Amino acid sequence: MREKVEFVSNGLRLAGLLESPTKNVKAYAVFAHCFTCGKDIAAASRISRALVKKGIAVLRFDFTGLGNSDGDFSNTNFTSNLDDLRAAAAHLTEHYFAPQLLIGHSLGGAAVLAVANSIESVKAVVSIAAPSKAEHVIHNFADHLDEIKRDGVATVKLGPREFEIQKQLIDDLSENSQHDFVLKGKSLLVLHSPMDTVVAINQAEKIYNSVKHPKSFISLDKADHFLTNKSDAEYAAAVISSWADKYIEYSSEHVKRAPLAPSGSVVVSEKDHNFTLNVVSDSHYWLADEPEAVGGQNLGPDPYDHLLASLGACTVMTLRMYAKHKKIHIDDISVTLSHSKNYHEDCKNCIETDGRVELISRKIKIVGDITEQERERFLAIADKCPVHRTLHSKLVIETVAEK
Repeated sequence: MREKVEFVSNGLRLAGLLESPTKNVKAYAVFAHCFTCGKDIAAASRISRALVKKGIAVLRFDFTGLGNSDGDFSNTNFTSNLDDLRAAAAHLTEHYFAPQLLIGHSLGGAAVLAVANSIESVKAVVSIAAPSKAEHVIHNFADHLDEIKRDGVATVKLGPREFEIQKQLIDDLSENSQHDFVLKGKSLLVLHSPMDTVVAINQAEKIYNSVKHPKSFISLDKADHFLTNKSDAEYAAAVISSWADKYIEYSSEHVKRAPLAPSGSVVVSEKDHNFTLNVVSDSHYWLADEPEAVGGQNLGPDPYDHLLASLGACTVMTLRMYAKHKKIHIDDISVTLSHSKNYHEDCKNCIETDGRVELISRKIKIVGDITEQERERFLAIADKCPVHRTLHSKLVIETVAEK
């Protein structure tokens, strides 16, 4: 189950994604991504999804100024990253359950180590390919240090993108690096690869030696720094889950989450007491919203988008079912839909022009080696999809007050 979430850190909106099991959430975790990366980097998404399969819900988010989060990256620093992590933990605590597990990748690993003691609920911390000091990332733009110190700022290319690096970031990294990691009453798992060419394996040794027991170290063998190989990310998740079993208090009866709806029904409730809504079925959770132009936050489809999606999904499923039944090879089926509020105003050849008639336009694209006769048959079958028939039937909506 995937849910887009938003929360505020230092007055700025941060964008996150909460992935959780449909049933029996054992615990909640927060994932901190690497320097200048984002919540959707492969390592973060793969590890999160693998942990969800183990019963652990994971919130990953874009730090301030990155990805879909607000703010200017050039004004951020390591301290603001720690503030973002505290805000993420506070969001989980308020709306779901306090996080017991912090996971950080690369500089995100240094961040979770630095912030763990200030989040009381955290029982266990995991660093993945992390440096022992925050200032380690400075080597990424070492060639520009003189320029940054002289002018106070420089444009630096990191990977495929350019970032503005200010002197305040370097000063903040250096300041935070003066303090050793000290975990009080929290367990540590260090994951690192001896093949890592971005953050050397000796950094893992320094982290491990700086923290008292309970602590563990696992080698990621031949993995690269970004865990780009899917099997490496899944292995890391399996290790984290098994290790965390010993330290996390799995108490699902205390986990706060939106209850699933009774089988065959959908429950819609307010999320922010404005336009953002929780939509829950018997096995799924998603959001509905309105565009920002009309006062919403645009966190999910609007009501008419849901209506069009329902008809479109049913159409594609019905056509695929028909193709399988008739053993007709179809490469791909897609449907494009739009909704018009008043069809009569635009219709020049309508027999009736009075009253209000709404139009749903449905364009069906079928890719495959089929005859025109077969194509016409597919269009006729589309009109037989259950949602289409419901919309065309004499539909009665019964509304009652629930006490």
